[in-house]
Amino acid sequence: MRNMKTIPLTQRHLALLEQYHLAGLPRGSCAGVVFEPGERIAQEGVELRRLLLILSGTAKVCRTAPNGKNLILCYYVSSGLIGEVELLTQQLPATTTVTALSRFEGVGIDFSSCLPELAHNTAFVRMLSTSLAEKLCTSSENYALAALCTAEERLCAYILQNAPRGLFSDVLSDVSCSVGTSYRHVFRLLGGLCADGVLEKTPAGYRILDPEALRRRAQRGG
Repeated sequence: MRNMKTIPLTQRHLALLEQYHLAGLPRGSCAGVVFEPGERIAQEGVELRRLLLILSGTAKVCRTAPNGKNLILCYYVSSGLIGEVELLTQQLPATTTVTALSRFEGVGIDFSSCLPELAHNTAFVRMLSTSLAEKLCTSSENYALAALCTAEERLCAYILQNAPRGLFSDVLSDVSCSVGTSYRHVFRLLGGLCADGVLEKTPAGYRILDPEALRRRAQRGG
């Protein structure tokens, strides 16, 4: 994990370790970790050295297509684990890119301390399995949405998830990848939403004027 700030473990961190049946781990292998908005928690293809138990915040999880152009998987996490796939497969290069959307905090645990737990800590392994099953369901839903929904529906859903305080200011080249369409088409769609009074273009980004209309457009294909 990169750009992270480490902080001393607090009672909240210790309670999270207890929740995952990891309270017995050596304290030297665990640390409180904090990421600020926009920082990378994991980078696809780059070695991941820690399992992260999520305490608070929201992050976007993406995976690139083989041509490197489009994100074929995009979902959001605000609880659970990051790094369980790499831990269970023991393939340390991260399988996805994870970016903090808000201040993101958790407990980072060295993989070297987690590996022995796989052999005897059945409660911990069950939680890993549950986390993987939930992510599989989320991934399946996202693939279905990508196949069945229009680019406008995907864009509207994306804006709703990424507009803190009603202001959408993501980099449009990243947006185009996340919704699976071209930069030009995203720009045209945003222009149409502005013309219809759903959004308003401002120097700081696109302000949502009509959240209900945006929500209806996001759900039309559902």
